[in-house]
Amino acid sequence: MEGMEFYAYHGHLKEEQIIGTMFNVDLDLEFDTSAAEKSDLLHDTVNYQEVYKTVKTVMEQKSHLLEHVAYRILEAVRYSFPAVKRAQVKIAKINPPLGGKVREVACMLSQ
Repeated sequence: MEGMEFYAYHGHLKEEQIIGTMFNVDLDLEFDTSAAEKSDLLHDTVNYQEVYKTVKTVMEQKSHLLEHVAYRILEAVRYSFPAVKRAQVKIAKINPPLGGKVREVACMLSQ
C-alpha cells in the first residue's frame, strides 16, 4: 500500500503537535495469498481497507518521533492481521521544520 496521506500532529516541537502537517505512509505486507488466488474471496486474504483503517487510527494518535509512529503502525498491523508474516513501513513527514527547504524526512522500519 503506497502513498497513504494523512494530516497528523507528530513532531518533537510543540508547534508540530498543535499545527500538524502532512505525512505519507507506505506499507509493504508479506502474507500467503494462495487461498485467495483460488477462491477470489476477500475473507481469504488481508483486507486492504481494514489495513488502511488501522493505519489511520494509529496516525490519529500524537507522537513525538517518526520512529515511534512507525513502530506503532507495525505493531497494530501485526496484531490486527495475524496472516501478515512480515511488514515494512515508511512514514515521511512532508516539509519538516528544519530551518531550510527539505521535501521530507522519513523513517523506515521492518518486522
